[in-house]
Amino acid sequence: MWRSVKLFIVLPIVMTLALARDPSWNESRSQKRRQVDRGRKQRYNVLLEPQTTGVMEWTSWFNIDHPGGNGDYERLEAIRFYYRERVCMRPVAMEARTTDWVPAGDTGEVVHSSLDQGFWCINKEQANGRLCSNYHVRFQCLPEQAYWTQWSAWGPCSTNACSDVGIQVRQRNCQSSQSGPALRLPLCEGKSMERRQCETPPCPAKWSPWGPWAPCTVTCGKGHQVRRRTCVKPSGTDGQHCVGRPAELQKCGKSPCPACLRMCSEGRVSDDCSRCVCDGHVLRGEVFSTTGGPITGARVFLSNQPKIIRARTNAKGLFQITGVCSSNETRITIRREKFIPVTLSAFSNSTGMASVRAFLQSAERPYIVKHPEDKVRYEGQRVAFCCQATGLPMPEKYYWYHNGTLLDRQVYKYDADLILRDLKPWQAGQYHCKVSNEMGAIKSSTAHLSIMAKGKPACATKPEDHLIRLPIDCVQPGTDSLFYNTGRCPHNMCAGSMDFDLRCKDGSGYCCGVKRMETQEINCGSYTLPIRAVVECGCQKCIQPKVLVRGRVVAADTGEPLRFGHIYIGKDRVGTTGYQGSFTIAVPSDTKRLVVNFVDRMQKFIDTVKVFIFDKKGGAVYHDVKVMRKQEPININSVETTTIYLGEIKGEDPIGKIVIPPNSFHKSSGEVYEGTVKASVTFLDPRNITTASAAPGDLNFVDDEGDMFPLRTYGMFSVDFRDQSHQEVLGTGKVQVYLDTEHVKMPEHIPKMKLWSLNPDTGIWEEESDFNFAQATGGGSGRSKREERTFLIGNMEIRERRLFNLDVPESRRCYVKVRAYMSDKFLSSEQLEGVVISLINLEPMAGYSSNPRAWGRFDSVITGSNGACLPAFCDALRPDAYTAYVTATMGGEELEAAASSPKMNPNIIGVAQPYLDKIGYQRTDHEDPALKKTAFKINLAKPDPNNVEETNGPIYPYQNLIDCENAPVDANHFRFFRVEKDKYEYNVVPFQESDLTSWTGDYLSWWPNPQEFRACYIKVKINGPVEVMVRSRNLGGSHPRTRGQLYGIRDIRSTRDMRLANSSAACLEFKCSGMLYDQDMVDRSLIAVIPQGNCRRAGINNLLQEYLVKHPPLMQNNESHVFNMLAPVDPLGHNYGIYTVTDQNPRLAKEIAIGRCFDGTSDGFSREMKTDSGVALTFACPERPITRESLFQRLQTNPAQTLSQMARDMRESRGQQVRRAPSQVVAYPSGAGSRIPISQSRRIQGTAGRRRTPTRGQAQQ
Repeated sequence: MWRSVKLFIVLPIVMTLALARDPSWNESRSQKRRQVDRGRKQRYNVLLEPQTTGVMEWTSWFNIDHPGGNGDYERLEAIRFYYRERVCMRPVAMEARTTDWVPAGDTGEVVHSSLDQGFWCINKEQANGRLCSNYHVRFQCLPEQAYWTQWSAWGPCSTNACSDVGIQVRQRNCQSSQSGPALRLPLCEGKSMERRQCETPPCPAKWSPWGPWAPCTVTCGKGHQVRRRTCVKPSGTDGQHCVGRPAELQKCGKSPCPACLRMCSEGRVSDDCSRCVCDGHVLRGEVFSTTGGPITGARVFLSNQPKIIRARTNAKGLFQITGVCSSNETRITIRREKFIPVTLSAFSNSTGMASVRAFLQSAERPYIVKHPEDKVRYEGQRVAFCCQATGLPMPEKYYWYHNGTLLDRQVYKYDADLILRDLKPWQAGQYHCKVSNEMGAIKSSTAHLSIMAKGKPACATKPEDHLIRLPIDCVQPGTDSLFYNTGRCPHNMCAGSMDFDLRCKDGSGYCCGVKRMETQEINCGSYTLPIRAVVECGCQKCIQPKVLVRGRVVAADTGEPLRFGHIYIGKDRVGTTGYQGSFTIAVPSDTKRLVVNFVDRMQKFIDTVKVFIFDKKGGAVYHDVKVMRKQEPININSVETTTIYLGEIKGEDPIGKIVIPPNSFHKSSGEVYEGTVKASVTFLDPRNITTASAAPGDLNFVDDEGDMFPLRTYGMFSVDFRDQSHQEVLGTGKVQVYLDTEHVKMPEHIPKMKLWSLNPDTGIWEEESDFNFAQATGGGSGRSKREERTFLIGNMEIRERRLFNLDVPESRRCYVKVRAYMSDKFLSSEQLEGVVISLINLEPMAGYSSNPRAWGRFDSVITGSNGACLPAFCDALRPDAYTAYVTATMGGEELEAAASSPKMNPNIIGVAQPYLDKIGYQRTDHEDPALKKTAFKINLAKPDPNNVEETNGPIYPYQNLIDCENAPVDANHFRFFRVEKDKYEYNVVPFQESDLTSWTGDYLSWWPNPQEFRACYIKVKINGPVEVMVRSRNLGGSHPRTRGQLYGIRDIRSTRDMRLANSSAACLEFKCSGMLYDQDMVDRSLIAVIPQGNCRRAGINNLLQEYLVKHPPLMQNNESHVFNMLAPVDPLGHNYGIYTVTDQNPRLAKEIAIGRCFDGTSDGFSREMKTDSGVALTFACPERPITRESLFQRLQTNPAQTLSQMARDMRESRGQQVRRAPSQVVAYPSGAGSRIPISQSRRIQGTAGRRRTPTRGQAQQ
């Protein structure tokens, strides 16, 4: 039973550690006991942390529930569901605070906590009708003090049979240096058991037993029959042969043939002597789909005569066959396009009547669920590629291709797996598989096989050149260069361990990585800067970063979040959206195509399928998902013909309509539904460009050869039919879909138009039907309400809730080259990876008064080390036939496009003339400066191969994808850049935040853990008329390996608060305190905050100052132009002016922390600076007047005040001389402002003068 008193509960082992590390524990314990005694009248129960600074780390804060409904529930089970690996299995302490940073023990509320269940607060338990606060919690885990024993010897192979593959096992045990119950001890990282493949010698070739004799070739007269056997040869033993013949032949059928020997106990023999016929007997049947709808047009066969159609089902799914005798068992086969055939038995009764009921399952095209993996091998080794597909019926035919050429099945003996032995150099290249069933085919992604010559290292020891940008005040003498070559290792794979060479995925991956680094010093003229440079590369175990997809799901019209929506990958539910619509999906390592389905359990929004792009190098890609709101249902009569218009925009004619015949609705049982139908039809209108981002899927289909091709949409619609009580979902028989040809602006699209439906499991559009021409009367809310129009009419059956599409395959395709940069300087060394580039194809010709150009396709790609290539529709005859809008986002932040006004500058846009004029580049603010600058519009003019000026990008023909991907940085391309200016980051150990595999384990690494990144920011307020640069210098503070050594430098210019005059603030990153990469000891980083110019410290946050005092040592802050501190170990929050966010992606952690810092809250987000909240430090930076009086003038006008000021300056300077330590502050250049603040410069000069004066005096004495 829980007692409603204030408790401090800590497990014994943590208390022991705290006593060992903190001598002042006894005093703090007595203080806490007095606090408990004073608070016994309050009713709460909360777990708080012990004093274990330097022993273990806390997790990040979690807030998964809001205090609506019954209260606030921060359940540990739910936290682990959303953040799978962020909380250890056995936390030893917990802390809870409100979002206003009030400890749970100080709220006066009744709360509950348990290390097994979490934290919760119930509204009805609070006094005076009070509601629970909004809490967030964090947990503390034991430090890891466990180790593995040595591996045992490998055990025997699990098989003794020849030419077999078995498993060998070896084991190790987890030992702990701690004493205590086993359940409280930490686990060792890694596996306790290893397995490796073992093989036995190959078996000799031998004949299989003779098979049975085949049926005689004739039923009477003379014929022959054959039997066969096969030579069984183990794979890899092609040189062995069996002696003898594989087949034997003998005579059969010597009896003469009579006229007809069939005897019928009932009825008569059929004319062809194949069966018995009973005139007057009838077999009746019903055929339904698995969803309950009747199947029309199904063909019915007798199984012994599969080529003769005996009957077809009618509109109600009924059929009948006459002449079936009652004494015989009848087997029938039923077939229908897009359904799996079924064969079943029907028994007649004595009355001459028989019945059968069949349910057909929808057939599905094959879909690849396991793709072959890239492999690296040495010559003479072996390799296995695996491919697996699903579908209905299950695909059984697999074909393997090498560099586009089909491999001979007889030679390579492959099925779903391809095994290559004794590899030769010519076998390197691209491999992919093709899978087929009755519905079609599909191809896998390609896998690259690299074959290294024997003895050649897979990783060159000499690192590649890699330039990093130095601080703006670091100019190397003799070079005047702002860049330094730190070197880096190429990201290629190594052959690694061959214990698992015949498995689908290599057991342990090895990559080219850093083998040795050394510290070098960069001569910056006035000071030196340390840097860790790569000097040797080698094969290392690959870093396996977590790949995440994150984002937010909101309504396309109002931005309302999809709260607690279900998230599906295939048929598996993998998560739930949060209260604000946020979601996080961990991408499995072998995923090639991520298809996610968002389902609203409240049915306010349509089910939305998205194909997400993700960064394979690790980290999180942010997606802003838009969903369409369901149309309000209307009542229709099921026994009458109903017409529902598609795309009713005010002042425009509908794009099409749906016509539902009478008596078309049916229940899931197959029963015809009669009554009122609640019908909701939601249409995604391409004439409204704001709906482009809500388009589900990626608008691709798979052709008969298994290749994926794009579609161009003319509208999508979702249907939802329910009974009058709005409970049961109804299906329909055939309904007609009309498309008005007036809205198809490209006549060549009309004959190719088809009706498609989206498969929610695969994200691929599947063909429903073709369209036919017909004349009909137009109608709707447009200008032409009653006139004859030409329509395209297609038929479809609504068997399940799917999205339907009016699409046409488009073969005029190109690729568009886009790059993203850190700044508007567009330096090749400052390209950004992981940026999501989106392209919206627009309607080729104007035709609508409300929106002249409708959209037809939406595509997104992610930038790599060499930019990105976006697929798009293009035209070679008319440059403006297709137009596109292009945008770029990174972590939810919109990047700015290169400017097109006031003058078109090819050097800025990145495209040379005259191709630039032909493309017609315009940024969105080209004509209206008030518009955003985050997109550009271009004409997609297909390049002319005979014009050399158009063969260098930025638009490439579709078949030249490789040229686009490998284009040099000086080739034509379009550009985006980050809006943030005057920002600089320097790491002593270089690291690319866009490529998590570039992380290097080093004591001076800014990010000590490649699996979890913790970003820390301090909010610095500037009182003054101008924005100033603020720098953080980050040194090792308490760790013996890093004390006094530089981690890195961060510079940022303060941002103006548009609401307050003479006020700005900077969100300045600093090196978080915590464990270093070896996870052995905590380092409290030594941080110096240094504003540029004439600035003096005006204030320190009281809570922050109190925290620093209570967590010694306290750094001295005698100089007013700088602030020094040992960074807090705890994530303090906005009340302290400190913002800490932990995430698996460093950039996303920084973006969230910056958003909270701008907003001045611990859970908000803003891009507008608020300088009146959440501030840690305040500096006064007045602007000095240009016409300031000289010392001589001031002595003449006000001598007493001037002499007093000089005396104060002298006393202050003497105090600084005593306290001044060797300075390590990196000064600012004169070009960006004064290198040394004016006041400081004068003070130094004055001090030097005063030093000389006493010296002369002493000499005279």
